[in-house]
Amino acid sequence: MRSAHTVEQVRAAEAALMRTLPEGALMQRAAAGLAYAVIDLLGTAYGRRVLLLVGSGDNGGDALYAGSLLARRGVQVEAWLLSDRAHEQGVRALGAAGGRVVRPTAAHTGARGGRPDLVIDGIVGIGGRPGLGDDAQEALRSVEGVPVVAVDTPSGVDVDSGELDGAHVRADVTVTFGTHKVAHLVDPAAAACGVVHLVDLGLELPEAQVEALQPGDVARLLPRPTPDAHKYTRGVVGIRAGSAQYPGAALLSVAGATSGLCGMVRYVGEAADTVREVHPEVVGAGRVQAWVVGSGGGEDAKEELAVALGDGVPLVIDADALRHLTAPPPDAVLTPHAGELAAMLHVDRDEIEARPLHHARRAAEEYGCTVLLKGRHTLVSHPDGRTRVTTTGTAWLATAGAGDVLGGLVGALLATGLSPYDAASVGSWLHGAAATLASRGGPLVASDVAHAIPDAVRGLPTR
Repeated sequence: MRSAHTVEQVRAAEAALMRTLPEGALMQRAAAGLAYAVIDLLGTAYGRRVLLLVGSGDNGGDALYAGSLLARRGVQVEAWLLSDRAHEQGVRALGAAGGRVVRPTAAHTGARGGRPDLVIDGIVGIGGRPGLGDDAQEALRSVEGVPVVAVDTPSGVDVDSGELDGAHVRADVTVTFGTHKVAHLVDPAAAACGVVHLVDLGLELPEAQVEALQPGDVARLLPRPTPDAHKYTRGVVGIRAGSAQYPGAALLSVAGATSGLCGMVRYVGEAADTVREVHPEVVGAGRVQAWVVGSGGGEDAKEELAVALGDGVPLVIDADALRHLTAPPPDAVLTPHAGELAAMLHVDRDEIEARPLHHARRAAEEYGCTVLLKGRHTLVSHPDGRTRVTTTGTAWLATAGAGDVLGGLVGALLATGLSPYDAASVGSWLHGAAATLASRGGPLVASDVAHAIPDAVRGLPTR
């Protein structure tokens, strides 16, 4: 599991560890990890040029000590001090290693020897407020286009919420220490982190409220048939989606459900003949262990939702059915995109996109059930505040009908007996992994994602 801890949790863990180590040892560990990550990115050290943008915090110290290590490897290192205060020992270490330390002015717009090959962002630490000062913004403009490695998190982002408020660094690589932070996983800040590289510091950390499943976690959670299994013991999912106007929604929802993860799929709706033609294994009405309701349901979605709720089984509620939601049961999974969640919470869509973690958690608490907020990094929030972030997927997944496939897939997992929180997060992970496989770096359509789900399962590690 990739865990993302808060600043308070990290600082408490660091303080506990520092009591057992010589003074400065923890910063030296972090600086060494940062320096080696920079060398890996550069490919070579000798003769390369690196510029440090240094603020007053400890991450400025990390940058300075890393700069001293790089300078000893033959890198030409220059540090711009963007604050009246800087880590004194770090400044001395860089000078002793042959690095150059300057306080830039408006006239100082270039590093010694020309433009640097790489910039290390050590402007604002994890305890800083969102946004950047004028001096920092000017320094960043002067090296625009140069690859940036951020220390711990890109300066200017809100570390604990993943939100943005004002100017911030957009990094190509972020080297973080001890554990991931929320901003590394949750958009919009996560989009500013680039590739995240974790340096292990040996911290003892509590359980995190924000996590991202990894392949081993999915393999552990995913139900697999036992030797004596049959179609009913593996779970039966029912689909109440699509309509005469939107038969494609029925086909795609069923495609997500018929990926083989449960024992049987039933379809009830106006598109039954079309569904049977494409999916002959799908049967009609009968007992189910979970329902999927809403995608392409149009005006019938309200009635279909009422019928599904009457069965008293877990259900996935999507699209048109979300408009008729009042008090869903606790074993429901709601699967809105940003616009649908905005309508559910009576806020503007821009607010959802600016604060997705906040609003996903708010919706889960207010509705009393699991909420899956679709996006570049999909969020699955439990009413108690726990949240899993989906980091699989590809930009090509932003295509019509992909959400219908996801709803069917999550419904199939619900039918197998997974909890709503696990079904939603495992389903979202597999959906993204299948999209990556189907895309192979190029365009795809929603049905391609459904067809690739079995391959995504086959690619999981054995447990």
